Amino acid sequence: MKRLDWNALDETARREALARPAQARADELKQGVAVIIGQVRAHGDAALRELSAKYDRCALDAIEVTAAEFDAAEASLDEALKAAIREAASRIDTYHRASQPTPVGVDTAPGVRVERMLRPITRVGLYVPAGTAPLPSTALMLGVPAAIAGCREVVLCSPARADGRCDEAVLYAARITGVHRVFKLGGAQAIAAMAYGTDSVPKCEKLFGPGNAWVTEAKLQVSGDPEGAAIDMPAGPSEVLVIADDGANPAFVAADLLSQAEHGPDSQVVLLSPSAALLDAVAAEVQRQVATLPRSETAFKALAQSRLIAVDSLTQAVEVSNRYAPEHLIIQTAEPRALLDGIESAGSIFLGSWTPESVGDYCSGSNHVLPTYGYARSYSGVSVASFVKQISVQEVSAEGLRNIGPCTVTLAAAEQLEAHRRAVSMRLDALEGRA
Repeated sequence: MKRLDWNALDETARREALARPAQARADELKQGVAVIIGQVRAHGDAALRELSAKYDRCALDAIEVTAAEFDAAEASLDEALKAAIREAASRIDTYHRASQPTPVGVDTAPGVRVERMLRPITRVGLYVPAGTAPLPSTALMLGVPAAIAGCREVVLCSPARADGRCDEAVLYAARITGVHRVFKLGGAQAIAAMAYGTDSVPKCEKLFGPGNAWVTEAKLQVSGDPEGAAIDMPAGPSEVLVIADDGANPAFVAADLLSQAEHGPDSQVVLLSPSAALLDAVAAEVQRQVATLPRSETAFKALAQSRLIAVDSLTQAVEVSNRYAPEHLIIQTAEPRALLDGIESAGSIFLGSWTPESVGDYCSGSNHVLPTYGYARSYSGVSVASFVKQISVQEVSAEGLRNIGPCTVTLAAAEQLEAHRRAVSMRLDALEGRA
């Protein structure tokens, strides 16, 4: 990891210090994804089978997972794993149910009622990666809030293995969260299928979930097409920023940094600390621990573009963190909550020595589908609100129109929208017998 002193850097160097690894949106990638989307739109299921054979090296007879396959997957899993999946789902349900948006009704003036009603998005598409490692936790993070929202149809795509079957734990997680249909599809072709529909895969109105550069690019392309589908958020590689003081445990800090570095070679991890001794100790711990990881080669590549940054205070660490806007923010200080009010931008925050980011990935109850690549400045993580539409309703009585009509008339006239003005003024005239 590169060692830097924030206060020794000029503005250009500071921007470079917080720069993410370049996302793979080269022209070749964009064009390749566009070709795949075009193939799926033109040839439907036939294209999906051809692309699955090419990229996932599997021959698909049936694209959709059958009830028998769900049963076989459940029967094959260790009982301890199934219990852990159910336990995690329960906590995710508890948190998301408590934090879901609620209907609102308020009188903004006598005779003027304004309400907010909630309606679930009718059909949603969930994407669960299974490249270097299948992610049943992602099925939970997406399936639980979709079920709470009441989406009428929840579709899930996850790549099949060479034997033509999806990961058993992913299928079990999908089943217990109430996902309605699962398809053995991965990559950009899965996104295209859910965005536009085929004979087998229904067209979805909004797509959710992380993925590799091809999946990310496909989501961006279909979200920019009026005939495509909305998406949960823009995304980039996984990342974590840790703020730590001289009392932090260097082994814990190093483990938290490596938990994100092992995600992929384009992941990035950052440590901010006013303690030179802590920075030294963490650097040594990272080198010691990374050598023992099964995914050490991946982690080493991520560490090459990661940072250890010295700051002059925890206050400055918060300022730098807000500028970076991390996907995951871990605060390992003597009084972590004392810094919380200063945090403006982060996907998810983890307070104290006993709160590793890993618990949020799996079973604390929060969601791990979060904005990355600086998008935490303007986006939130997935929640029940992501799966619902919030529709405003207003009802105005005659008394209410007398109260707010003149305001409307004045503002419409100022904007030179005469039809807007007349729609109100003629009603006011009618109320006063002037019509």
